[in-house]
Amino acid sequence: MRRKKYASDISGHKFARIEPLLRSVRRRTKPTTVDLYEVLCALLYVLRTGFQWRFLPAQFPKWSTVYSYYSKWSQPSPDGVSVLELALKKSSWRSSYKQGRNAASTFLIVDAQSVNNTDTAALKSYEAGKKVSAIKRHIAEHTQGLPHTVAVTTAKPEAGAKSLG
Repeated sequence: MRRKKYASDISGHKFARIEPLLRSVRRRTKPTTVDLYEVLCALLYVLRTGFQWRFLPAQFPKWSTVYSYYSKWSQPSPDGVSVLELALKKSSWRSSYKQGRNAASTFLIVDAQSVNNTDTAALKSYEAGKKVSAIKRHIAEHTQGLPHTVAVTTAKPEAGAKSLG
């Protein structure tokens, strides 16, 4: 049975380009029993809508499976870059090339936003200006609007904090 199509879904053609990269993370001790396309679409749905993992629509794979793949794909390699970040960069390089631009970025737009955080979160700090417990999202984009790097930090990073991108 075919599931309902969501606006957050990635096209099959785009998925085919990054599928080998996503498959490379998993140990090959037994055959995959879940469709990685559906897992990625579920992950994109959660990221796009802000849904909690446990409220993922039943048409997608189980939330615990999707979260497990998300955890594997977002683990940084020894170089400090996750598979998800590599897939993002790979897709943005192709877009730049199709537009006749150099794949290497020469100009980025950087923005940060404070986001309310729960009191039980592991990473949190107090945002004095907003008087809330918060984290910060930092996004660097190409001039054509494609994301280059995304980082999440506490609202008030410590003196020794390093950039994640």
